[in-house]
Amino acid sequence: MEALFFSTALVALAEMGDKTQLLSFVLAARLKRKGPILLGILVATLANHFLAGSVGAWLASLVSPETLRWIVAVSFFVFGLWALKPDELEEERRLPDAGVFLTTLAAFFLVEMGDKTQLATIALAARYDSLLMVVAGTTLGMMLANAPAVWMGEALAHRVNMAAMRWVAAGLFVLMGILAMLA
Repeated sequence: MEALFFSTALVALAEMGDKTQLLSFVLAARLKRKGPILLGILVATLANHFLAGSVGAWLASLVSPETLRWIVAVSFFVFGLWALKPDELEEERRLPDAGVFLTTLAAFFLVEMGDKTQLATIALAARYDSLLMVVAGTTLGMMLANAPAVWMGEALAHRVNMAAMRWVAAGLFVLMGILAMLA
């Protein structure tokens, strides 16, 4: 349950103001079909984070537990710094000419590649010996951050203090780094 809890909290907070959350606002504004957008986000996140988690579990099998502990701790400290940098989405990103679901699926999967939440999923899967709980947690965290963006759109973006959320996410990443060092 610890893997599920920390994965959910970490990704939900790290996602605030992230480029995939910004993409949620753009897709909701342009495509106007909430159900297929949310389903596309869910499927893209499951696929992306299962792939990332599998890489993390594989990497964990390659190094000693002591080395892995330090790699994961340093990774979380780096993610903490990265969380403080606001993301931006290119203004005139051309969306594929496909259905709403496929457009969201493709856009989310690609935008999430190399993103801090994907890399955090790798680190979390390496840290915890429960790939399914990590992927379930990171996916739940992604949905907790992005579903309101789709449902309430731009009005929500102006009401949430993104700077404060980035500081909370950074603090949580640092806390995870400290916990990883102590484990």
